[in-house]
Formats: sequence, C-alpha cells, structure tokens
Amino acid sequence: MRLQIRGFDIYKGHLDPAAQAKLVANVRTVARAAPMFSPRTPYGKPMSVRMTSAGNVGWYADSLGYRYRSVHPSGTNWPAIPKSVLQLWHELTGLDHKPDCCLINYYGEGSRMGLHQDKDEADFSWPVLSVSLGDAGLFRIGNKTRAGNTEKIWLESGDVVVMGGDARLTYHGVDKIRFGSSSLLTHGGRINLTCRIVRLRGSCTRPPAFSVF
Repeated sequence: MRLQIRGFDIYKGHLDPAAQAKLVANVRTVARAAPMFSPRTPYGKPMSVRMTSAGNVGWYADSLGYRYRSVHPSGTNWPAIPKSVLQLWHELTGLDHKPDCCLINYYGEGSRMGLHQDKDEADFSWPVLSVSLGDAGLFRIGNKTRAGNTEKIWLESGDVVVMGGDARLTYHGVDKIRFGSSSLLTHGGRINLTCRIVRLRGSCTRPPAFSVF
C-alpha cells in the first residue's frame, strides 16, 4: 500500500519477511567489515543511534561537523552497497544512477532521531530512499523549516519511504521506537537504511566499522 504524506511516498509492507531477513543478513555482512560506531554531534553530544555505511562514502559526525568521509573511522574502506539494496533503489526510484552511500542506523531501546534535513549532499534533485527493518519507529514529518505543525506515522518492518521533489528538504525524524514490537532482530531494535546520491559519481572514491544486532 502506498501512502503520500507531505510529499513523502510511503510504501507500507513493501518488503515481505523473506526480503527483510535477506536485508538484515546483508547489513550484518556490512557491519562485520565496517563495525558500527557511536558518533557525536558537533556540540559534543553523543547520538543515541549507532551507525555504519556502505558505498563510495559514509556519513559521519564529530566536532568538525556533519559530513561524508571516504573511509570508516578505523581507516578502512566502506564495503559495497548490497545488491538487494541497489535493486530496491532502482525499483522505487526508477533511477539507473546508483546511490553513493547507504547509511545504516541502529536504534536500540530509547534511541531517537531529532528533526533534521538531509542536506549534506551536493545535489538535492536526487531522491532519498529509506528502509525500516525490525521494531516500529514513530516517524515525524515536518516542513521546510523547523517551525509549524507536523504529522506522525508508525513505520514498521518492511516499510520503505522515498523522499524527493518538493519533500527532499523537509524536516523529519524518529520520535521513538516501539522496542520489542518485531522479532526480526534477535535482540530487538530497529535498523534504518538510508540511500543517497552524495555527489557526481566521477568525483567519488570507493571506500567502512561494530555490530550490535
């Protein structure tokens, strides 16, 4: 079932249980090569999620700001984006141009993600694809600024969101997760995959960090 909220295309239940399990296995492979880490915001506050990435570059945060890096904090290259993720990207965006980064966030009990814009990329005309696996997350959708009313929807395991066009720079976040609502991950929690085209492919270098699920 496809919903549209403020320009966000939300594909409820798009991935069946077998497809979800395959993606989790793919994520574990990535996390073994590029272990998950806990970044800090530029203000020194630790983020409540743990993360890693796959692709040409990976997303990173520290005292210097939010940005993409060609290597994992350990100095090793990021692993390739799994083929199953690329197939999903092509299916729902219709693009042959592949994403440069698949950011993998793990939400444990009590984790959240405040309202933010995805704006560290060079060209906002490309869409963003987001995949939910595991426990349900309460997704909040706002406006082009932090002000104004917002809408919320529970994203459950297997839901996929495409954010593009006028919605590309809309503020959004995850208020909380419903810990233990899914049996997909052995120890509970939520995995979110976010695929983005960061910059022109000719300018990318191919270059990963510890697992908690």
